[in-house]
Amino acid sequence: MEQQLDYLVDKVVAELQKKLSEMAPSAPVQTSGKAVETKSVTEKESAQELTAGAVGQQGQSSVPPEPERTAHVPNPKWKEGLQELLDSTPARIGVWRTGVRPLTKTMLQLRRDHAAAVDAVYGEVQQSLLDEFSLFTVETQYDNTENYLKRPDMGRILNDEGVRLIQERCQKKPQVQIIVSDGLSASAVDANLRDVLPSVTDSLKSYGLTCGTPFFVKGGRVASMDHIGELLQPEVLVMLIGERPGLVTAHSMSAYMCYRPRKGMVESERTVISNIHRQGTSPIEAGAHIGTILSKMLEQKASGVKLIL
Repeated sequence: MEQQLDYLVDKVVAELQKKLSEMAPSAPVQTSGKAVETKSVTEKESAQELTAGAVGQQGQSSVPPEPERTAHVPNPKWKEGLQELLDSTPARIGVWRTGVRPLTKTMLQLRRDHAAAVDAVYGEVQQSLLDEFSLFTVETQYDNTENYLKRPDMGRILNDEGVRLIQERCQKKPQVQIIVSDGLSASAVDANLRDVLPSVTDSLKSYGLTCGTPFFVKGGRVASMDHIGELLQPEVLVMLIGERPGLVTAHSMSAYMCYRPRKGMVESERTVISNIHRQGTSPIEAGAHIGTILSKMLEQKASGVKLIL
């Protein structure tokens, strides 16, 4: 989806540059005896930024390749250092400007990424994805998204119907309990669950560990795992939850793990793998690593700062 949006941004910029070139005179202007190109530096740079996208006979564009990360600062003093910095972070570096404002493409990408972050918070996980993994849904006491954002405490406790469903449908006292939650990014679950969850279950099998009944928690906060721990009393529990989205990605997921979760646990008793997404920690590798960590928790009967990895 991000690649398709990148392609759309490129198309918009291309149309803008086309209109600007039609409005501008084609001949160079003579200034002090020297020919000066009328096309602005911004136009040239923007044209170089365009990503070629293949368009089929039906007029439908294919997914373009991942755009190359290059600086657009003209004549940087330390070109190699700037490129090294770009390679080390996904942050917006070397985007340059036109006058006192960012380039048009930069502004379009910024607005696109902000919209994706908003959609991640207010969106919902695809029901077809939950059905694919046979995950039934329980809800916390959050009531609605606005309340979820203002009252984090209400996302830590399941509602009465959720408690009833868990008691009826889940295996009690499992060795490993897996739960999935939208958290602050439903997009993160949509983007990563198909890779993470099978990888986790495969890793657990390789260590000879058994898993209880996985399910989905809608409107869940991290500490809802404590309430679930009291209900099911697993030896270890892992929660796959959407992280707060940012302007780099709206698809980041975290895996929170703890040994014998219970109400009143402090954050130092949890172990976490964060930044699970396509540009960060690989979802498949994260799933395999989760299984390794859970096995060590069971061996050491500890989690968080007491766990030795």
